[in-house]
Amino acid sequence: MANCDISPISGFQSTNLNNRIDSFNRLGDRVLRTLGHPFINVEIHRDQLYENISIAVEYFTKFAGYTQEYLIFDSNMYKRNYGIKLDELFTLQNSDTFKEQKDLRTRNPDFTKLVEDNTVYISTSSVPGSIFTGISSLSSALLSGIDAYDIFTSSFYTNIITEVPTISSIFKTKVQDKFTVEGTDNGNTGQFVNSFDYDVMDYRKVIAMTDFEEGSSTGINTLFTIEQTMAQQTYFSYAMGNYGFDLVSWYAMKDWMEMREKLLATKRSFTFDERTQIMRMYPQPNAGSSDIRFYGVISCYVERPIRDVIKELWVYQYTLALTKMVVANIRGKYGSVSLFGGGSVNATDLMTQGLAEKQALEEQLLTGAAPGQGDANPAMFFVG
Repeated sequence: MANCDISPISGFQSTNLNNRIDSFNRLGDRVLRTLGHPFINVEIHRDQLYENISIAVEYFTKFAGYTQEYLIFDSNMYKRNYGIKLDELFTLQNSDTFKEQKDLRTRNPDFTKLVEDNTVYISTSSVPGSIFTGISSLSSALLSGIDAYDIFTSSFYTNIITEVPTISSIFKTKVQDKFTVEGTDNGNTGQFVNSFDYDVMDYRKVIAMTDFEEGSSTGINTLFTIEQTMAQQTYFSYAMGNYGFDLVSWYAMKDWMEMREKLLATKRSFTFDERTQIMRMYPQPNAGSSDIRFYGVISCYVERPIRDVIKELWVYQYTLALTKMVVANIRGKYGSVSLFGGGSVNATDLMTQGLAEKQALEEQLLTGAAPGQGDANPAMFFVG
């Protein structure tokens, strides 16, 4: 950044939800300006600054910076004695051809948003489905065409440009050139696939699973079930006379049914490994040829994409604290050097500030009035 560069006022007009911080580069400029740049030379390399931003993002997303999502589970996708990777459910969630699949045990190119290798390709503009009508290998998968910012594996991308080489120019291995570090274009980010982080070029990771509801014949809104019968009996008991189940009996019966599910293992339990993203169920689906296919809903917490996390004020403050410590370490190497006018390089004060701010921010993230910066659900009841 040259000392004579002056940015327009519009580049600084920013709010919490309409934030101007849209890249590592812009956040880095804010940190440097806080430390006195451009009037004061800040002895830090851009790579060091970006590394500090990355550390702040990693720390923030470990304890905050997530959204609650609901994923559709299909038992046919579950691999016995292995489990299922939840990013595959993200794939199905956004697949235009999911509803056309007959047997999900078999992979096919229709899953155009499944990342199975290191290189993925992003479409930068839309292509109508009529282009692929006469191509048997593509017509069913791309019946509705290609939308801007759709994600494709390298194998499916190769298939597309082999059949229609004239559209190869719309694909990039990134959404936009220089997307993360150098800044963004005026692209329509509203078209981004919500489950995909275009900065790290991978699906957003699940932090934790909170619940699994299997689609079945249970529930008070379904006819011919025990729950529905008890609910009707409870209603009639109060509305048409004193007979049948009352409300106390209904709760007692429900408690008994829940205990029965646990003792006889009729309700599935699950475990989830956040590092491998593998979810396992017990008892396992697909245990035998007589197993019936079923669906369910998984409630989970998912990391926000980097483009959202870097807008957080905590990330800026933590990056600033780390940068003060780095600059203090660098200036400490020249502590005995006298400057013009008899001054000296004072690294101790900067290090003290950085350490104090870092400790306060970590405490705020972990034990503040709203732990997790308010992303965590509030306590629903207290005991004691």
